[in-house]
Amino acid sequence: MKKNMGVADRAIRTVLAILVGVLYFTHVISGTLALILGIFAVIFLLTSMVSYCPAYGPLGFSTCGRGEPGEPKA
Repeated sequence: MKKNMGVADRAIRTVLAILVGVLYFTHVISGTLALILGIFAVIFLLTSMVSYCPAYGPLGFSTCGRGEPGEPKA
């Protein structure tokens, strides 16, 4: 599985996941909304850690910049 996520993409996903966690633990979100956003937050963290987004694969999409690890050589 080759990497298809760049540094900015990974950082944005991590920040969003942390934001959801903060909103949950400060009781700003709760119930069904908290559950759905929590699931997305976990997915965002996992995909950020492995630098691979399964949704990008079938679309042939990549946010890797030039020279980043995992990018195919031209």
